[in-house]
Amino acid sequence: MKKLSNIGVKINSRIGKAIHDYKLIEEGDKILVGVSGGKDSLTLLKFLKDIQGWAPVKFDIIAYHVLTDIQSEPEEHEKFLREVFETIGVKYKIKKIKIPDDKKVKSGCFWCAWNRRKTLFKAADKLGCNKVALGHHKDDIVETMLMNLFYNGEISAMNPRQELFGGEVIIIRPLCYVEEEMTAKFSKENGFYGRTCQCRLAGDSKRKFVKDLIREVERSNPKINVKSNIFRSVSRIREGYIDLKNG
Repeated sequence: MKKLSNIGVKINSRIGKAIHDYKLIEEGDKILVGVSGGKDSLTLLKFLKDIQGWAPVKFDIIAYHVLTDIQSEPEEHEKFLREVFETIGVKYKIKKIKIPDDKKVKSGCFWCAWNRRKTLFKAADKLGCNKVALGHHKDDIVETMLMNLFYNGEISAMNPRQELFGGEVIIIRPLCYVEEEMTAKFSKENGFYGRTCQCRLAGDSKRKFVKDLIREVERSNPKINVKSNIFRSVSRIREGYIDLKNG
């Protein structure tokens, strides 16, 4: 493993802390790493492969990419990812799927993501993987919390460790302490950033609004770690000041 840059050291430290705090990786785990091909999932994959070489527990990883029929330039995207996977030295599979039409579903992004996630879970079961690692970082988690609060009227988020189907599959998010600007910088250093294709349905106006809102609050309050405060708030609920019976 080549020497990490300053940003690489920071990311590595935060991933290590997340793994320790939430017991994300344990002896004998077989982890399916969902790789969208973006900066976050490729950063996660590279660090998990490096950690595999020195971690005190033994675990396996396999990179898994779901290639849809609505991606632009899918051939170039697949070629690039194969090169990255082979350079990193990780086992991988690429699954091509067609996103079915559903007139009942208004959000193309949601429907595409739902089908890709479903494919990942099926693959994990078929390949005997007990965990699925996703590249959601701290910004994703914080933005999702606020989106659920604003638009769904509920307090919920993406957990760093989340058991599904009675514990048959466990989703882990090792980048939960890592901020997006960090993965952007690291991916540029390693040639990931801007190389992958963009979905023609990409673009979430609600998420962009929340992202811009957080950025504005940070600019107005430079001494306050706004994202960390939001991130920690779910585990610091003061029940005496909330009426939990009348939701």
